[in-house]
Amino acid sequence: MNFSSKYLENAVNEVSQLPGIGKRTALRLVLHLLKRPKEQTHHLANALNTLVDNIKLCKRCHNISDVDICEICSSHNRSEEILCVVEDIRDVMAIESTAQYKGMYHVLGGKISPMEGIGPQNLTIDSLVDKVKSGIIKEVVFALSSTMEGDTTNFYIYKQLDGFDVTLSTIARGISVGDELEYADEITLGRSIINRIPFENSLQS
Repeated sequence: MNFSSKYLENAVNEVSQLPGIGKRTALRLVLHLLKRPKEQTHHLANALNTLVDNIKLCKRCHNISDVDICEICSSHNRSEEILCVVEDIRDVMAIESTAQYKGMYHVLGGKISPMEGIGPQNLTIDSLVDKVKSGIIKEVVFALSSTMEGDTTNFYIYKQLDGFDVTLSTIARGISVGDELEYADEITLGRSIINRIPFENSLQS
């Protein structure tokens, strides 16, 4: 792809590094930005700069937040006895949109995936175990995607929590096997949260 401008080429190269964006799509997006008023493009750039410079991870649940303790963790209307384990912020948003869950979250930051070089040490599993050790939590709900990596992560955590006085459950399989949680519709996901089952039962299915 020949560029008439180094500035244009550099911008296209950066945009094409985004997931699912090839060089042609990146060029189309960059040319679109050039056609917009400069102020709008500057607003976009400023928003991204502000995001990367100021975003935090909640010290309790590891969710993305503007402050040290996120709104969910600091809410007095949530039960601290139920902890929902999810992969990332997209899953928190998906579950929250159902309005069917009123407990706390624990964001792992990914799933165990040897193919991608992601092991248990790369996730927030240790802090999850520490939370359970505190004795406050009565139930841990596994809400990872029903993929091989998700099931592997669920089972690893299950073994880490073996022996603790805590109920381990998983969302009901209203979510199709192989599906990512963030793509489930709100009704199906909501029913899966409500009708969660003991994790041991999922091992037998």
